[in-house]
Amino acid sequence: MDTTAAIDPSVPPSGPGCVECEATGGWWFHLRRCAACGHVGCCDSSPSQHARRHAGESGHPVVRSYEPGESWFWDFTREDFATGPELAPPEHRPWDQPAPGPRGRVPADWLSRLH
Repeated sequence: MDTTAAIDPSVPPSGPGCVECEATGGWWFHLRRCAACGHVGCCDSSPSQHARRHAGESGHPVVRSYEPGESWFWDFTREDFATGPELAPPEHRPWDQPAPGPRGRVPADWLSRLH
């Protein structure tokens, strides 16, 4: 399925981590970048699932992985992989930022808190 209308390749990501987790002192497992507006949110395995929430509230259904070495897109409307163009840099979170992250806020029992 063509998802071109849901993607703006010129918009940079909102930052190096999940916008909502950064604002609330939370943590994430992996990061996803909204392909329409650049909002960076945490993945569905993360405790707060902010990327999916953003998609539902904003009407922006397509995200791209924001993890190093990953370039796949996901369409929350279809619950399936999607295709898309190269997006404005940076393409992923900072290399020195761990996953889960951010450093210093991940609880010792993080694995038991994943969805």
